[in-house]
Amino acid sequence: MKLNKFFKILMLVLILVSVGLLVWGSVVGFTTNDGQAVDVLFYWAYVMVGLAVASWVLVGLVLMAKNNPKSLIKVGIVLVVAAALAFVAYLLAPGNPAVGRENISPADTLATLKLTDTVLNLTYFAGAAAVVAIIIGEIRLAIINRK
Repeated sequence: MKLNKFFKILMLVLILVSVGLLVWGSVVGFTTNDGQAVDVLFYWAYVMVGLAVASWVLVGLVLMAKNNPKSLIKVGIVLVVAAALAFVAYLLAPGNPAVGRENISPADTLATLKLTDTVLNLTYFAGAAAVVAIIIGEIRLAIINRK
């Protein structure tokens, strides 16, 4: 009972902070040249997404460990495969500036360009995996319905 009340209060605090930042950004103005209000809102969005993902993973792990402790090994294997895939995407990322934008933004460091290319590679991998999963799923469904 007390844990439920804690989560309700925490959710209320997060909503109030979000609304407060939105009002502050509206008062300061989103179109100013320094972009401070937009940066703050982006950082708050990152915090909220991070909290959501962390909560989802932690609650999932706790429930999984409680219901079926052996399934944690599968989760560990999936995490290792995901880390290996991210590492391969990082190794394949060239880190070069976009064509036609070689001298436009000096703020683009090699690390930023490498990270951007890594995320693009991960997007390509995920898209290819989705296409393969759709094809395999349809083939499997056709085989099962044929019987």
